[in-house]
Amino acid sequence: MLINFFYTLRAAKLPVSVKEYLTLLDAIKHGVIGPSVDDFYYLARTALVKDEAHFDKFDRAFAAYFKGVEMLADFTRDLPLEWLRKNLELELSAEDKAKIEKMGWDELMETLKKRFEEQKKRHEGGSKMIGTGGTSPFGAYGYNPQGIRIGQDKGRNRSAVKVWDQRAYKDYDDTLELGTRNIKVALRRLRRFAREGNELELDLDDTIHSTAANAGMLDIKMIPERHNKVKVLLLMDVGGTMDEHIHRVEELFSAAKNEFKHLEFYYFHNCVYDFMWKNNRRRFSEKFSTWDVIRKYNKDYKLIFVGDATMSPYEILQPGGSVEYNNEEPGAEWLQRLTHAFPKYAWINPEPQGVWQYRQSIAVVQQLMNQRMFPLTLAGLEGAMRLLSK
Repeated sequence: MLINFFYTLRAAKLPVSVKEYLTLLDAIKHGVIGPSVDDFYYLARTALVKDEAHFDKFDRAFAAYFKGVEMLADFTRDLPLEWLRKNLELELSAEDKAKIEKMGWDELMETLKKRFEEQKKRHEGGSKMIGTGGTSPFGAYGYNPQGIRIGQDKGRNRSAVKVWDQRAYKDYDDTLELGTRNIKVALRRLRRFAREGNELELDLDDTIHSTAANAGMLDIKMIPERHNKVKVLLLMDVGGTMDEHIHRVEELFSAAKNEFKHLEFYYFHNCVYDFMWKNNRRRFSEKFSTWDVIRKYNKDYKLIFVGDATMSPYEILQPGGSVEYNNEEPGAEWLQRLTHAFPKYAWINPEPQGVWQYRQSIAVVQQLMNQRMFPLTLAGLEGAMRLLSK
């Protein structure tokens, strides 16, 4: 079985050698790990991957090869994955969807607890229990306007208010070679250079010219260092629906790293809460308090959010609304604190502007941003940079 796993990793362009593969087999032979997929994942990654930059490729190859083997994270106990296998895709008419009532937040969470206590077997196509298809608020591959997604590969209707799946998010690549200079040109509207300070920078061209004119005797010429006075605090949404926009956000991130000398960045998922992170692989172990971020940077930093603002409104307005943990305060409170701390702010949205009016959460975020939301287009970037430079 594992030889095919080895070939899967090689097909994913991972630099895995035969020696490393034999090391993995030897570790398994000597009982280094127990019969656990999680234990095997960490052992295989340790033995086969020598560079952290390849972790994301390894995760995708591992998931593709062992898809369906892992057990699902649960609410109160282990839930057999086969209960949630996609055996049907229920297609409902607009009229049918309109008939399905939305539960309130408290009722939704309380009902989920009861279902876990009551359910003894797998269900599909129903309207009450946890299962596949159907119109139940709990499960996968069905439809409910405000449900809790359990065991589904990815979002389909973008209406789940909780996602009970463990997901690994990928850091945006700031070294991506841009196919166009237009994003950089748009960002340069925010740049303000000034000659200031002592003579700290070597003027290479003038030094060469002066040395040549001086019969080869070294004549060093110095000029004041060129400083970029703009300071940018970049907060980027990652994971979930943002996966559709990875390439464009990477282009923006790469351009920003190139254009702004004073750039600080953090990640969040869907909405900002009481913590953010800089490395998605360690987002639960290396958290940065949002309060600390607010206190660390001066108000002269330009605050730029990058996100599609596509989520359940609960995630913005409701305590405990986060899809990943029970946040004590709603995301709206943290957005207001950030915009108060950094008066020059803007939100850049990679979603096409034509769909904004159909997303309730986008309207909520727009209101919290005082309508300072711009599309991730050249015109949108220029508009955002023009606003931030005032």
